[in-house]
Amino acid sequence: MINLKHIEVFHAVMQTGSATGAARMLHVTQPAVSAVLKHLEARLQMQLFARVGGRLVPTPEAHALLPDVRGIYGRIEAMERLAQDLAGGRLGTLSVAASSPVTNGWLAKAVSEFLAARPGVRVALQSLASPQVLDRVASREAELGLAYEPVLHPEVVAEVIADNSVACVMPADHPLAARAEIQVADLAPYSLVTYLPQALLRPYVDRALGQAGIAPAIAVQVGLSITGIALAYHGAGIALVEPQLLASLPLPGLVARPLLPRIEVRTLLLLHRDAPRSRLLEDFIAHIRERRPAP
Repeated sequence: MINLKHIEVFHAVMQTGSATGAARMLHVTQPAVSAVLKHLEARLQMQLFARVGGRLVPTPEAHALLPDVRGIYGRIEAMERLAQDLAGGRLGTLSVAASSPVTNGWLAKAVSEFLAARPGVRVALQSLASPQVLDRVASREAELGLAYEPVLHPEVVAEVIADNSVACVMPADHPLAARAEIQVADLAPYSLVTYLPQALLRPYVDRALGQAGIAPAIAVQVGLSITGIALAYHGAGIALVEPQLLASLPLPGLVARPLLPRIEVRTLLLLHRDAPRSRLLEDFIAHIRERRPAP
């Protein structure tokens, strides 16, 4: 029968890529890890790792098992966190996953303020793409997620936590920077920086540009808002990105102007439908509701 020790060792090897790394992570010896791994492969009657140049390379079968192992591991970690919260009240650990612009923008400040009042609390904060945030919450690897819509998953409940919109980020001396608002059609003569075609927000940008009847001169396509903001700072073009990061970490000489018609971006708070919610988690949810950016 497979036991939790098998799962723990498998998970550690998948994370570190070697028996030595897994042993260091688990605070055991390398021969102990190798023995457990060998026993697991014998139980499953399949090879999980190929030994290549001192590394353990996962087989396709190992990759197929990983999502279920993550789910089990996530539930174990959730149980440990709950026990810590029950024992200590203000002690415990929060696991949070959020979309990159949210993590590096207003959420970073909110987490810092929350910890300042709770020195015994620890937070694991992951910056991920929105689909990955949903996956972490669904598998209970994260207690709470903040991601852009749309979000559809039977095991995850979502509520709107913030309404924002894509903006025009540009140098303060740009010809359009003097305007309080910028119409999409006004962008026609200028080079643009915006998201890659596969990015979650790109279809919204394309739709707005298409409805304005302009053929955009997209100079650079990026995966992250912060990259677009950096490119605008260095003069690559007007960045059409979600601007909350700039509001949290202003760059001298760079401004953001509202784009009309608005390209709305809704940030959703995600929780697992069946996961227990500690007092610490409830307090954190209340805190970020108070600290969320104004529309």
